[in-house]
Amino acid sequence: MATQDTLSGTLFAGRYRISRKLGGGGMADVYLAEDQELGRRVAIKMLHARYANDEQFVERFRREATHAAGLSHPNIVSIFDRGEADGSYFIVMEYVEGRTLKELIRSRGDCPVPVAIAYTRQILAGLRYAHRNGVIHRDIKPHNVIVDPEGVIKVTDFGIARAGVSQMTEEGAIIGTAQYLSPEQARGAPVDQTSDLYSTGIVLFELLTGEVPFTGDSPVEIAMKHLSEVPPIPSELRPDVPDDLDLVVVRALAKEPADRYKSAAAMDADLETVARGGRVAAETADAATLVLSGERGVEATAVTQATRRGPPQYEPPSRSRPIWPWLLGIGALLAMLVGGWFLYDSIQSQLKDAETVAVPYVVGLQQAQAVNLITEKGLVPRVRPVSNSDVEEGVVFAQNPTEGTRVDKETVILIDISSGKPEVTIPSVVGQSVEDAVAELTQAGLNARVVEVNSDRDEGTVTAQSPSAGTVVVEGTQVRINVSRGPKPLSVPNVIGLPYDQAAAELQRVGFGVARVDVASDLAAGIVTDQDPNGGSESSKGSTVTLSVSRGPVTSAVPDVTTQDVAIAQTTLEASGFRTRVVLEDTDDPNFDGIVISQDPVGGTQAKLNSLITLFVGRFVAETTTTAP
Repeated sequence: MATQDTLSGTLFAGRYRISRKLGGGGMADVYLAEDQELGRRVAIKMLHARYANDEQFVERFRREATHAAGLSHPNIVSIFDRGEADGSYFIVMEYVEGRTLKELIRSRGDCPVPVAIAYTRQILAGLRYAHRNGVIHRDIKPHNVIVDPEGVIKVTDFGIARAGVSQMTEEGAIIGTAQYLSPEQARGAPVDQTSDLYSTGIVLFELLTGEVPFTGDSPVEIAMKHLSEVPPIPSELRPDVPDDLDLVVVRALAKEPADRYKSAAAMDADLETVARGGRVAAETADAATLVLSGERGVEATAVTQATRRGPPQYEPPSRSRPIWPWLLGIGALLAMLVGGWFLYDSIQSQLKDAETVAVPYVVGLQQAQAVNLITEKGLVPRVRPVSNSDVEEGVVFAQNPTEGTRVDKETVILIDISSGKPEVTIPSVVGQSVEDAVAELTQAGLNARVVEVNSDRDEGTVTAQSPSAGTVVVEGTQVRINVSRGPKPLSVPNVIGLPYDQAAAELQRVGFGVARVDVASDLAAGIVTDQDPNGGSESSKGSTVTLSVSRGPVTSAVPDVTTQDVAIAQTTLEASGFRTRVVLEDTDDPNFDGIVISQDPVGGTQAKLNSLITLFVGRFVAETTTTAP
């Protein structure tokens, strides 16, 4: 008979509106819900009803809420609420949109080395915080680590966590998952924070290689390998793994806690060094060498075998007896066993069609593969195409019931197949500011590409977009938006030396405004003597060019200084704004010695200020008388 989610749409515990089932396990189911009081999405973990009266399971469930609720860290899933309702115990926790590391490894295989290091360091950050608060997780595995779309790691499921060093309380059972448990967990020995680091080493190994280091046909066989076998080196399975990263993994997988990292911080420090391309500490290299030598493994094996054998048994002396009666007895026993086996096999074959089957794990498979695998198990696949930004089209990204759930044959298995990225309609952003346009496109799931262009529109305004508004595209499509950076700069004409009217007309024709400043100049009145900005430079259209225009040369009447003493004449001219130059002329009249005889220009002439006035000054020269011989 097909199973179905009967809680969807119901109000749970008077506060949480159930949306859908997210998954489940052997102990509890997890649902997505809306907190009606706080208006946020949460995940609700509900203990299976069959365990509600089992004190052991209830205690373990309460323990998870107690320990996790006291931890507030970016790499640990937050606990918001806990309680009992409708005969079921529940925990309300942070809802993380993402996939578990196990799902990612199954769908994509091994991780790039930098990604594997980054993920592991985030796990260690969460463990470092938990250990500092006295909580040991005791079940670190990829199934309990969620990766959100931004690549942030969240450690969850503190169901078997304990405060401080602890021992097993469930007699006869191994607490944890066989592939990831530490040797001391396999022995039922005391567990401390190094046990979590051992499990983290297993997770790092799997991230790097896509495989776990120890496998077997049963949990007991795997546990024995944790106790006795030397772990493989990641680079043996993947050559691009750096040697120093091998050393980090191997040290974390030391059989003896004393040989491992002492803290999550110490392991994180080595991973940070490896990420930078550096060499790990000598202590790590020495510890890894000891692990690979197998010396600790031999000791652990001997101890384990001695423990399993118990005290030595007394063997009495052998006596000589006929052997054939024993052979007959053994033969009869073998015949009975063989007959019993065939009888058992016959009965099993008859009952096979009526037994339940385990739901296969199909997340990460192509649709055809998933359908075939489900059909082979005698189950009925129901395909539901759903858009998904993170999963390739045609690949399964969710299933219900979850992997391992035992159901009747012919049960419907709902599988969500990615139909690719969701489609969105491009909004109109023309006329908006660049900030508002980018925000609106981002909110719509689109990528904005800003291109600055010259335009008459205000600077920072979107002038055009491509594709145009209303176009339907897939999420993540790039949309180009042209943003105005103002008018295109124009080259300023050189108008110096032109008459003002001509210069102004030339500038206005190109698109500039004109401002006039009259200045003193030797040039004729109305001639442009200077401009700002200079000719040949660039300026925006409509900007103003300031022109300096000559008021014409400034002149003054030259004083008449003839017949004056040269010194007095020079003083008179310089006081009037002119410069002087003296030219001496010989004279035989002593009355003209040092007297200005003439000047150029003559007195009364208009001349430009600071122009040069030449003074011709007499110099007395006595006549010489010659006597005839």
